[in-house]
Amino acid sequence: MSIARSGFLKVAVTVLAIAGFVALYEATMLDTHVAAPRVDMSQVRPHPAPGARLDFEATAYCKGQTTAAGTAVQAGMAAADPGLLPLGSVVEIDSQDDRYDGIYSILDTGPAIQGAIVDIYMWSCYEALDFGRQSIAVTVLRLGWNPRDTAPGFMDRLFRRLEVPVMPMPAPVPEPAPPPTQATQ
Repeated sequence: MSIARSGFLKVAVTVLAIAGFVALYEATMLDTHVAAPRVDMSQVRPHPAPGARLDFEATAYCKGQTTAAGTAVQAGMAAADPGLLPLGSVVEIDSQDDRYDGIYSILDTGPAIQGAIVDIYMWSCYEALDFGRQSIAVTVLRLGWNPRDTAPGFMDRLFRRLEVPVMPMPAPVPEPAPPPTQATQ
């Protein structure tokens, strides 16, 4: 109980406790999902341009509840390598089987999805097993979440053709000088 009697010790312990709390508050601990992984720069590929048509391999999956984007799994979504097609990308898939042709949102990733592979979500696991692995063509409609990274659509092409270029106004033509007048005598 010697601390209770000494005013100097009370102040010293209080300052020390405050310094400890501030140091603990300022400490940063990185989570494994937040910490940046080491990237081999020789493996980095540029993202495809919106409107690009690429050859991919497709697989199918049926398990899971929540995607990497935080949404519930549902038909019309797919998983891809985020280094090639980032989350939020919208792609059009042309497959060998017309049942799987359509527009898909890239809302998931996976550790086994590396490179030019798209993993399509299917409700039925039997259907996913029957799908197997197929060669498909992927057209990138939007790259990531940014709407400016969108391929030009039909309406964009239509209205660009209809735009009439603004022609500059011609320079004014100077008026001819009046004929000289003769002085009357």
